[in-house]
Amino acid sequence: MTETFETELKLELDQTSLKHARSAELPCRYSAGRPVTRNLRSIYFDTPDCRLRKAKWSLRVRKTGRDWVQTVKSGTGLSGGLSRPREYEVRISGPVPELDRIEDEALKSALLRLIGTDKPVPQFETVVRRTTKQIKDAGGTEIELALDDGQIVSGERQCPITEAELELKSGSVDVLYDVAKALVNGSPVRFSQSSKAARGYAFAAGEESGPPMPKTAGNIEISDGDTAELALRAILRSCFDQISHNRIVVLETEDPEGPHQLRIGLRRLRSAFNVFRKIIDPAASRNLDQRARSIAAEVGNLRDLDVLIDEIIAPLEPEMPKSVTADALISHIRDEREKVRESVRQMLGDPNTNDFLFDLAAYTESRGWLTPQAIEQTVALARPISFFAAKALTKQWKAASKYGRRIEELTIEERHEMRKALKKLRYTVEFFRPIYKEKAVRPFLEKMKTLQDMFGYLNDVAMAEKLTGLPDAKGQKGASVALATGFAIGWHEARATGAWSQAKQLWDRTSKADKFWIK
Repeated sequence: MTETFETELKLELDQTSLKHARSAELPCRYSAGRPVTRNLRSIYFDTPDCRLRKAKWSLRVRKTGRDWVQTVKSGTGLSGGLSRPREYEVRISGPVPELDRIEDEALKSALLRLIGTDKPVPQFETVVRRTTKQIKDAGGTEIELALDDGQIVSGERQCPITEAELELKSGSVDVLYDVAKALVNGSPVRFSQSSKAARGYAFAAGEESGPPMPKTAGNIEISDGDTAELALRAILRSCFDQISHNRIVVLETEDPEGPHQLRIGLRRLRSAFNVFRKIIDPAASRNLDQRARSIAAEVGNLRDLDVLIDEIIAPLEPEMPKSVTADALISHIRDEREKVRESVRQMLGDPNTNDFLFDLAAYTESRGWLTPQAIEQTVALARPISFFAAKALTKQWKAASKYGRRIEELTIEERHEMRKALKKLRYTVEFFRPIYKEKAVRPFLEKMKTLQDMFGYLNDVAMAEKLTGLPDAKGQKGASVALATGFAIGWHEARATGAWSQAKQLWDRTSKADKFWIK
């Protein structure tokens, strides 16, 4: 009978990367024990309406050798492939849960409240061949590496499951990422977005997995009582999840939302570093910020070509006279886009991008922002996030207002700077949104979004000039491209004056809106 809080890093593998992980050479500072391979059969139980799943609990009975072990886990969510569930194990007599064997009364009471009067029933099984290896270093770090190759089984249906789990037995969490670097050998790392239980539930429910779908920022889990440091970690985790997931989307699909959400994730990360820069160690964050900026610049080239096709040219096709057609221009941009896509994929698939993600994850989970023996930093990080958020929001508002007060006389370059300031303000509002009353935040955010969309359109109009910078098309196609390019630029510029007038009105309304963070 054991009760623990696990710290595990979970990585999704394919057969090629699994084969490499089995024989991967670790850095010389680590020693590895002999591998042990076992067959594991696990049966997952829940109420008929899956109340445990909804509460992020799992109830599992596993056969290993001749023994049956019952495991209850709570807090089974993942961030960046890392999970820290509370786990309670006890040996039982067979393949059916024995809840009366749980001696932790608080845990048992919470579990029984979730189950109610229903009897837990099998939902699905996992059958895997697990190879484990103990990894240690001279500093007392101990990691259990588990490589799983098997299936999720639901009735007559099966789906493969291949993954690596690195469980930290002792030592610092950043070592997990150090070891994981050696396992993936430069293949694009896939941080698990869900546990085996979550994947099993989805498969059993018929939620078949297809190509990866773009992922937006989602909600950040912070509350008014959190410290600035807890909020920083939650925000960085949100950025990491968005970046690491959409990297795979761009590598494996042509969904234009993939590059868009990847760039947003990278920009949010850089905004987070900026917002917290006074209370984090500058060296590590500066390095990560520069790497994020470099990746975002390349991804931005692909995103810009998507915008040219979908938002600059497509809307005006119905407006074109019969003598002008966009077909050749769109074809020409698509050709260029495929060249850029290939370049972006090479960059995202490079081991350097893996290293960036591992380093960002280690920074987030091992408090990489700390400066040794910095008492003032310790005090600042321990302050309530509400105190810090109000100051950060005021600062970002002032940065945007610096341009807004002169909005009638802004140059094109200054409009671009104002657009970036508004974007940073919106990210900051979204970072701290959970600690304020929603009815106060929503009206302000809605005005911000409308204003930002208008500035975004004006930026797209300016970007239409990039059409003239595309490599020349040849022959008759070249003439058609040139004609469509001229029409597109002229059409959007003709509407830019009205759009700028609307933007100024929107800024006036936004500037007069209640600043919900000011009490």
